[in-house]
Amino acid sequence: MLIVTREGDRHCKVRPSGRALMALAYLRRHDTLAQLAAGFRVSVGTAHAYVTRVVAHLAERAPGLLKVLRETDPDFAQLDGTLVECDRVGDGRADYSHKHKRHGANVQVMTDSGGRLLWISPALPGRTHDLTAARHHKIIRICERQGVPLLADMAYIGAGDWVTTAKRRPAGGVHDPTQRTLNQGLAIARAPVERAIAHLKSWRILRHARCSPNCLSTITAALLTLERQR
Repeated sequence: MLIVTREGDRHCKVRPSGRALMALAYLRRHDTLAQLAAGFRVSVGTAHAYVTRVVAHLAERAPGLLKVLRETDPDFAQLDGTLVECDRVGDGRADYSHKHKRHGANVQVMTDSGGRLLWISPALPGRTHDLTAARHHKIIRICERQGVPLLADMAYIGAGDWVTTAKRRPAGGVHDPTQRTLNQGLAIARAPVERAIAHLKSWRILRHARCSPNCLSTITAALLTLERQR
C-alpha cells in the first residue's frame, strides 16, 4: 500500500507486491540486481530503479531519535556501534576501520533495556570512533534532554555523566573486587543491545554491502522502518 500511495496507478512491469518483494529480497538476502532481474523477468536497470524507489519510500517513514524517545519513553537506553562492511569505498582512508581491519561504515544502534530496537543512525565513514559518531548524531544531547540515561561500552568513555560505561583497568594494575563486579554487571546488562545488533545483521546487506557507502544511510533508515513494524 505504501508503494501504491506514493506512486499512484502508474503502469509498471512488476506489480506493487512484486516490487515490495524485490526490495525485501535485496535487503534481507542481499541478492544481486542481476539475480533479482532474472527472477522477476526485468532488466537490471529496471530492477535497480524499483529497489531504489521502494527503499527510499521506507526510509522516508523512519522516525528521528527525538520522536522515538518521546513515543517510547524508556527508563534507560543502550547504545553501541557496529561496522557495516562495504565492497565499494569512497575515501579509502576514511572508510577503513583500524579496529575491524576492514572497509565499511559506522552505524550507531540504540535499544531499550530489553533489547527492543529504538533507533539506527545514518552511516558515517568506517574510521569514525563510536564516541565521535554519537556526538555527531547528537545522541547524548538528545537523550539528556529527554531524561533517558545511556548504558554503553568503553568506547564511549568521556561522553559525560549521562552515559554509564565500564572503567578501564589502571595502567600496570588490576581492578579492585568492587570495580570488577561493577564491570561484570555492566557487561551482563549490555547483552540485549549485542543481541539486537546480531538480529540486525540477519539483514544480509548489513553484513557485507555491495552498494556505495553513500547509500547506506538510506538503507539503515529503511531497515529501521521495517524493524519498528515488527
